[in-house]
Amino acid sequence: MHLLGIDEVIFGASDLEKCRQFFLDWGLSLHSESTQELVFTSLNGCRVVVAHSDKPGVAAGVEPDPTLREVIWGVASHAELELVRERLKQQPGFVDLGTRVGCTDPTGLALRVQVTQKQAVTLDCAKTNTWNDRQRVDQASPAYDRATPIEVGHVVFFVTDLAATSAFYQEHLGFVVSDRYPGRGCFLRCAPEGGHHNLFLLQLPQPRAGLNHVAFTVRDVHEVFGGGLHMSRCGWDTELGPGRHPISSAIFWYFVSPAGALVEYYTDEDELTEAWQPREFTPGPTVFAEWAIKGGIDGHTRRQKDAEAPSGRFMTDKPR
Repeated sequence: MHLLGIDEVIFGASDLEKCRQFFLDWGLSLHSESTQELVFTSLNGCRVVVAHSDKPGVAAGVEPDPTLREVIWGVASHAELELVRERLKQQPGFVDLGTRVGCTDPTGLALRVQVTQKQAVTLDCAKTNTWNDRQRVDQASPAYDRATPIEVGHVVFFVTDLAATSAFYQEHLGFVVSDRYPGRGCFLRCAPEGGHHNLFLLQLPQPRAGLNHVAFTVRDVHEVFGGGLHMSRCGWDTELGPGRHPISSAIFWYFVSPAGALVEYYTDEDELTEAWQPREFTPGPTVFAEWAIKGGIDGHTRRQKDAEAPSGRFMTDKPR
């Protein structure tokens, strides 16, 4: 039994109108809305729900709103859902909603599992020409005016007990360790074969529980840039990016979210199999990012934020 990835995330927030505009600018489709709840979908049907902080029936968060309240994971069949039900029924906070079962993890976060509602999608993506492999011939790479996220690819949480929480996801839900910051962080993927991580757990020197970020997968590096530039033009604040993570190899861009903490566009993460051997890293700025732009790129000038706007001259065309 292996989870297929994240099917849905549920945020708790009080400013639904601001969240509505943010996630529309982010590139999600608004599926439904009411005074108590917004429901968005990505390209493959992954759902992003923003529930009003006082909406009944939503699991309590591990920190004050705005934050992520629930993570819903997908399995392939009802038979696999039954296996999950048996594995979780003795765990704290166990709930059985028929089509969805779950519990709380050692940090207190509500997790749920359901038969996946996502659909497979085939998309045109940029091809890369390397010295040895010329995949793009007589064809220009794409450029994007904005991003249209494919799915929620991973979530990152601060936890109070890294060892207990990482063990829980491995023993009860079949997660596999990809890489580690010993005593500080653990990258976990849903299955032996898959992207570098679906869940990243972090323990601070003074442990606390909370959300770090929610990451959205996009097609390629050009869509990371196009999406980030669009968010900049819309007036949303960059936390960091664009940049590149050396551990997962992914290209990223982080924005501050009104639904809590940060959201990330990312692409080109490492693909792993059972043959992969987890590595150990010491936390540090060059381990987190091989390179990164603080404050982002201005969506209008296409230069680093607060840099001089382009003049239109060629770079070697110096004024007399």
